Amino acid sequence: MKVIIDRFEGEYAVVELEDRTMVNMPRRLVPENAREGDVLNIEIDMDSTRERKERINRLMDELWE
Repeated sequence: MKVIIDRFEGEYAVVELEDRTMVNMPRRLVPENAREGDVLNIEIDMDSTRERKERINRLMDELWE
């Protein structure tokens, strides 16, 4: 998903979604050097997700041993 930074308002970046709706996104989720008009990519990191799930499963297995 791509979003476009429309403007910053306090602790929020107002971003335009692909369907042209505007939503507030916490500014702490936006890269520090991002500016109005920048396009942000939001995507799932499948490798990190898989690794995290595997780590959690290992911890659960150790807990129940």
